[in-house]
Amino acid sequence: MAEHVLPAESVYEHWRAEGGVGEAPVLPELKKIARDLGLWNLGLVDKAELSNLDYCYLAEITGRSPDLAPAAINGSAPDSVNMVMLDAVATPEQRRRWLEPLKNDEIRSAFAMTEPAVASSDATTIETSIRRDGDEYVVNGRKWYITGAINPRLGWIFVVGCTDPDAPSHRRHSVVAVPAKAPGVEIVRSLPVLGFDGDQGEVLFTDVRVPVTNLLGEEGGGSA
Repeated sequence: MAEHVLPAESVYEHWRAEGGVGEAPVLPELKKIARDLGLWNLGLVDKAELSNLDYCYLAEITGRSPDLAPAAINGSAPDSVNMVMLDAVATPEQRRRWLEPLKNDEIRSAFAMTEPAVASSDATTIETSIRRDGDEYVVNGRKWYITGAINPRLGWIFVVGCTDPDAPSHRRHSVVAVPAKAPGVEIVRSLPVLGFDGDQGEVLFTDVRVPVTNLLGEEGGGSA
């Protein structure tokens, strides 16, 4: 942090002030340094080597540079959380398609839960529909304040939606992986948060079709 990240802050701020978008030019070198030091994908380190409490202290340190440090160690949201989720529930094929590219910094991801029409802090109220049609799921809904949605490197969106409205409240929802450029996916607009522009956005899903193999975990397990 002291030798590499914090000195790059002024370069980053100048780039942002000049209208820079996407990945900051200083990040590739910081990522290389982090890899060389073994400070990469720390959220996925074996818990016998690095506990959740250990990681908290590291997050406190990297939080001093929220725009650079987490990204430099491949630990920025939502990718870090998505990687932990995939590590826990993904099949071997899903790990190959989604987890490994994220671990290798080949793509970015988003987690689409929050909706404008409901109190999404209670995930059981989510209204986006994920309806099975043969060997596919059909996704319809509107999400907003989705971190990562505006990132030009966005590869996959993990969408929370209702697969069975008649099931008990905590068994109605599931998570499916949707390609960012799938037909029917529309990035409607960028949304500032607390007055700051970032990569949060509003996303509309209209009759988006994905194979049933894009389901994460079991159907109805989205609230787990």
